[in-house]
Amino acid sequence: MKRVAVIDPLGGPAGGTEQTPASQVEQSAIALRAVGLGRRFGDRWAIRGVDLEVRRGEVLGLLGPNGAGKTTTVRLLTALIEPTEGTATVDGFDVRSAPDEVRARVGILTETPGLYDKLSATANLDFFARLYGLSADRRAERIERHLRLFGLWERRDDVAGTFSKGMKQKLAIARALLHDPSVVFLDEPTAALDPEAAFVVREAIETLRRAGRTIVLATHNLDEADRLCDRIAFVRGGLVRIDSPAELRRALGRRGLVVGLAGTANGSMVAAVLAVPGVSAAERMEGGLRVTSQDPAVAPAVVRALVAADAEIVELRPERISLEDIYFEVMGVAPGPDGTLV
Repeated sequence: MKRVAVIDPLGGPAGGTEQTPASQVEQSAIALRAVGLGRRFGDRWAIRGVDLEVRRGEVLGLLGPNGAGKTTTVRLLTALIEPTEGTATVDGFDVRSAPDEVRARVGILTETPGLYDKLSATANLDFFARLYGLSADRRAERIERHLRLFGLWERRDDVAGTFSKGMKQKLAIARALLHDPSVVFLDEPTAALDPEAAFVVREAIETLRRAGRTIVLATHNLDEADRLCDRIAFVRGGLVRIDSPAELRRALGRRGLVVGLAGTANGSMVAAVLAVPGVSAAERMEGGLRVTSQDPAVAPAVVRALVAADAEIVELRPERISLEDIYFEVMGVAPGPDGTLV
């Protein structure tokens, strides 16, 4: 038998050391699991057929437009509403049969902080820590730990009403962590914030990520998902696809090269590149060419073709595919008139 100790990255041991069969060791690596999860409101399915696993220490993004079912999924996974079909577990506790156990093991933050403006930062956290049933010593230790973690310790005695929107969201994240939950759910945490406040909150999430917290981040912000998430689940009434940003780019993105030129690319240069076996497109752009090919090994042949066409090459690099491009390919939709997700 293998002896295993589970350690909470922002606290102490999450459980004692004990002899654990290999199958249970593997099970303990999964913080959250959903099987066939769905919820119907009246005749309309908000979400259906959700199958996923979230490993401990992983940041999973739920990415999709407004109304795609992200918030419903979060509410199902946190046992705030009951599934119409399927089920989910957190630390092995089922959202149907043990909802109180599930709620005790999750922390939740929505786009609205839900703080008491007339209470200080410390008093806010102490109030919620009491609701969690924490002892006085444990309340004091965890309040200080999380206020320091998010850079709020110097403002601990200031009332929350004097805080900026970004600071309020950081305090709300600290509140969600007081009981050391197994999984932290962040539901559109920056949706109602201005760019400066959103930056502050993203830095707070990055702090959690570096500390090894298990996070489910529901967002329609592509940059946020790309920067913070280990894997991204595309949601539109169900899970359309789930994978890491790097694997999504490898599997779905165009394979391309950006060729920087000293001058403007002319027709003969474009024709020379298009004649290279394996090249499917060559597009003129400011300062050079964008070359599309499914074969990354075409780069030397592209260089030779351009040199033969009297081009002066100053740069050659792989084209980085944006998550926005991948999103619209996965979802099979086009961007809205203002560039937003539709």
